[in-house]
Amino acid sequence: MEANDQTAEPRASGTPVEGAVALVTGGFRGFGAALVGELLARGAAKVYATSRTEHNSPDPRVVPLVLDVTDVGSVAGAAATATDISILVNNAGIALDTPLLTASYDSLHAEIDTNCFGMVRMVRAFSSVLAAHPPSSILNVLSVLSWLAVGKGYEVSKAAAWSATNSLRDALREQGTTVTALHVAYMDTDLVSHLEVEKADPRDIARLAVDGIVHGAPEVLADDVTRWIKSQLGVEVAA
Repeated sequence: MEANDQTAEPRASGTPVEGAVALVTGGFRGFGAALVGELLARGAAKVYATSRTEHNSPDPRVVPLVLDVTDVGSVAGAAATATDISILVNNAGIALDTPLLTASYDSLHAEIDTNCFGMVRMVRAFSSVLAAHPPSSILNVLSVLSWLAVGKGYEVSKAAAWSATNSLRDALREQGTTVTALHVAYMDTDLVSHLEVEKADPRDIARLAVDGIVHGAPEVLADDVTRWIKSQLGVEVAA
């Protein structure tokens, strides 16, 4: 799978990364770590990197922040701490291998709560912070499975997150906050380490994602698989 820089038509304005302060949920592992690295490489002054447990970073520009996106109090605490951000990246997510017909409701709920409502909690908590630091941007890390059903709860959570992202984009437009949806197929991270498929380098996808922030793109389609699946949305379901 080749990662090519083909995004949707960019908006007229985005958010400069150089000198900016950002927050990346799930910023110490996998794609989150790649995003933190890319933001710093582009000149970000500081990046809050969140995780559910305590972490440390040797880079003084990285500020560790304990955060559980499923906990309203934890999210509110993060918003009270990171009051200087102009870029919010909603990357934290889980995949629990949940067959929709047989998985426990607790597992299904956990996926939707983390992957969709966790994102919504973060945006609601940080919207006023972002409004105070214009121009500002939100990047929501979604998936090609936002549009492709394979019988699991994961794609239900990502489809819901895609719909929520579109609504949040409209809601935040007037305050000057752009919202970018990143859709990607397989990346070489722990999330899909068990799959024998071609995987993109997370660092390549991170570069495309940050390009989307800078250019104010409403959507970044990060690879050929994702672009093809998106192109099939108008095709008759029976096909």
